[in-house]
Amino acid sequence: MTSLILASHSPQRTQLLSQIGVPHSIVHAPINEVPLRREKPIPLVSRLSLEKALSVRKTHPHEPILAADTIVSTGQKIIGKAAKKEDALATLKHLSGRRHRIITSVCLSLPSAHFQKTVVSTVAFKRLSPHEIQSYLETLEWQNCAGSYAIQGKAAMFVRFISGSYSNIVGLPLFETSQLLRGHNLLP
Repeated sequence: MTSLILASHSPQRTQLLSQIGVPHSIVHAPINEVPLRREKPIPLVSRLSLEKALSVRKTHPHEPILAADTIVSTGQKIIGKAAKKEDALATLKHLSGRRHRIITSVCLSLPSAHFQKTVVSTVAFKRLSPHEIQSYLETLEWQNCAGSYAIQGKAAMFVRFISGSYSNIVGLPLFETSQLLRGHNLLP
């Protein structure tokens, strides 16, 4: 089995790949993740995962590369990673008591072709009190997380409903990723 390059600095994606026994190395793919004017959520994550793969492809022309991008959205509103605590506060207030979508696009880049799969999961938060939001912000789990929360952490107590892939919500849909890898002989 060929070792895979993960084009990500996400510890969650590394843990998830290790969970299903995929040997990999990590190469950070620095790209501009700002949405284009009027760009919708699914086209955005598809574009970003491909750009991450292509960025790493420049320095690793012969290896298989796996890239992914995850965003949170309510309707067509894209909710990015919070840059500061005030942004995370606004995001958690926005998500309080409502459903939102977690959208991940996974891109498997081989030297000759690229294959993508996009997965959408839905999460519903309970109505959050100001105290619950402040307590969560103090954990710092919101940092570097789409939607300003990590479902595998303390934010799990806010979730009243999930539809779809739990691993997608964490950051990498394992079923779809394993199918992509298996289909190209990168997973037994």
